[in-house]
Amino acid sequence: MEVLNSRLILRPRDRKRSLRFYRDVLGLAVSREFPGGTVFFLGQGFLEISGTGGPGPSPDQVLWLQVRDVRAEFERLRGRGVTVLAEPARQPWGLDEGWVADPDGMRIVLVEIPADHPIRTDVRDPAPE
Repeated sequence: MEVLNSRLILRPRDRKRSLRFYRDVLGLAVSREFPGGTVFFLGQGFLEISGTGGPGPSPDQVLWLQVRDVRAEFERLRGRGVTVLAEPARQPWGLDEGWVADPDGMRIVLVEIPADHPIRTDVRDPAPE
């Protein structure tokens, strides 16, 4: 399979409320709008808010967002009244993670990758001299 693009589609209970949350509170940039929906940029992917959903997301669903400074983002979001589920902390796997929820209870993990984490380390053999 050759994947050319991807997006996560959320069907919120109240689309206007979720639109305000993702656009105005999280500050995601709009990629496109269409009748009944909005698509946001998510780094190398997209998030679509469209339609109307049922009772809420599964606890097995998580939106993973890498940010430059997780603690600064938490302070900003806390000031905007966002529901905090877990304060940012270094995890055993070496990432700094904190958890918030959208208005429907969708869990969102904000992740900062420390400078010395293996994800940022070039593991290739050095070029021969």
